[in-house]
Amino acid sequence: MDRSAIVLAGGFSRRFGRDKGLSQLAYKPLVKHVLDAISPFVNEKIVVVSSQAQAENYKKALDSRITVVTDIENKQTPLVGALTGFKEAHGEYSFLLSCDVPFVSKDVVSLLFELCIGRNAVVPRWPNCYIEPLHAVYCTKPAYEATKNALDAQELNMQAMIDKLKCVRYVSTLVLQQLDPELRTFFNINTPLDLKKAEKMISHH
Repeated sequence: MDRSAIVLAGGFSRRFGRDKGLSQLAYKPLVKHVLDAISPFVNEKIVVVSSQAQAENYKKALDSRITVVTDIENKQTPLVGALTGFKEAHGEYSFLLSCDVPFVSKDVVSLLFELCIGRNAVVPRWPNCYIEPLHAVYCTKPAYEATKNALDAQELNMQAMIDKLKCVRYVSTLVLQQLDPELRTFFNINTPLDLKKAEKMISHH
């Protein structure tokens, strides 16, 4: 099993007001919900943060077997986190996701990994064509090159990186809905209100 998980936790949580990944949900940090969900499918877990101070906080909060790395470039875009993660990852395939999706579906993770064999990426896509590049599996080496090329060209969004990859498979969220009927896997926490909603979702589950 040659797979890595890369969790991006370096965002500047403006709407949230504090470090999102370390905020508590049901007595454990948000980032830990994500890591626990993906754990059975990978043999390496990497958390990417944006500063040394943040790295110290995450190392204190997480198991020592989890690698915490700091962004290798100073640009405010998830692409830098992705580049840092892909560079660090040893797995042939990497699941790239953000630290604020506490309800990651194990069935969805399993399917995306399976579908990525022989592809450079598998990316969920909504019926309105909106994609979920931070809830996707990538073939690590080509993804690293594509991310580097996008950043070198000053193209700072995830779409630019995906456009530079050949052999990308898109999976409709309608397919994923058969595994995760409410698509909770994509529920992300941007505001304190979302965190309250998540608390409710957990207590009703």
